[in-house]
Amino acid sequence: MEGFKKFLLQGNLVQLAVAVVIGTVFANLVTAFTEGFITPLIGIFGGVPTFGDLYFEVNGSRFLYGAFIDALISFLITASIVYFFVVLPLAKLMQKFIKAEEATTRECPYCFSDISKKAVRCSGCTGEVVPETVS
Repeated sequence: MEGFKKFLLQGNLVQLAVAVVIGTVFANLVTAFTEGFITPLIGIFGGVPTFGDLYFEVNGSRFLYGAFIDALISFLITASIVYFFVVLPLAKLMQKFIKAEEATTRECPYCFSDISKKAVRCSGCTGEVVPETVS
């Protein structure tokens, strides 16, 4: 029983559970946004197409390719919404607030190995180098 308790309280399992819950709520949010705003926008330009009833038959078997087309269109719209309204703005926000770390190493002019900017000798070839100021 102790092992099972340890398994349940493991950090990865809890993080996974939280991710699934948040992912489900986020999926509902994206679906609501798509149905509430994007689909009516598409409807303005000539109605909302539905392909769900399209099919063809071979020897009495019905192939519902229209349902696949509907799912594909829904996927593309959802992926576009997530990319343009979540991924792109977050990437720009992260780029704005997180500064790239300055390099603390440089290349030795003699043997081309990486050395500290503060070094006066190369650790690879022992060549003398002028130290750079690290800001």
